Parts: sequence; C-alpha cells; structure tokens
Amino acid sequence: MLAEVNVNKLDVKSEYFFDLLQRIKQRPGMYLGKCSITRLRAFLDGYGMARAELGFPDTEQQQQLDGFQEWIQERYQITSTHGWDSIILFFSVDEKDALDKFFKLLEEFLNQAKIAEDKDN
Repeated sequence: MLAEVNVNKLDVKSEYFFDLLQRIKQRPGMYLGKCSITRLRAFLDGYGMARAELGFPDTEQQQQLDGFQEWIQERYQITSTHGWDSIILFFSVDEKDALDKFFKLLEEFLNQAKIAEDKDN
C-alpha cells in the first residue's frame, strides 16, 4: 500500500538548512552517530536526495554551498576530483578534527560570499 504525502499540510520552514548544520555542529553524535566528516557528507547527500525524491527543489541556503567544493579546492590548492570532505580529511588529524575544520571553513566561506555579495550591491 502506497502512502500519499500531502505537501500542503507540511508545516516546515523552507529555509532551515543552516539551522540543521548548527544543530549537527552542537550535537554531532545525535545526528551522525559519531564526530565524522565522512558521516556528515553522507548525511548531507541523503538530505539532498530525500528532498529531490519528494520533489522539493534545493533551498537558497543549499544553493549557497554550490561553490564550496571549488572554494575548498582553491583553498588547499587541490586539482583532483576528491570531494570537499576528502580534502578536508586529508589535511586533518582524524575524522573529528576534519568535522571541526569543516564548520570553521564553512563559516569562512559563507562570510566571504556575503562580503562579495555586499560589494555587488
């Protein structure tokens, strides 16, 4: 038996992606099982896939991360096709250190993007 989901009845904020990341930062074990950048990447990939399967487009907050991969590659001067998680992990002591670095790098990335956006306006 298939269950239908009435999207109109869902009472979900359309922009809560960064709130979710902050909750993960505060309690990674609850969301990821352990402090791991690899698990964070799997979680975020699953999040994006679930939204796509339900027919929800990426939110503005998700779209703000579109340049994060390229930014990480430039930051670490990496030209390979490794994902941002693998690159950060390579330059970290362990998975926990990489997860901590991710949140610092994400904040730096978003601040630089905001400064660039403010200059354009």
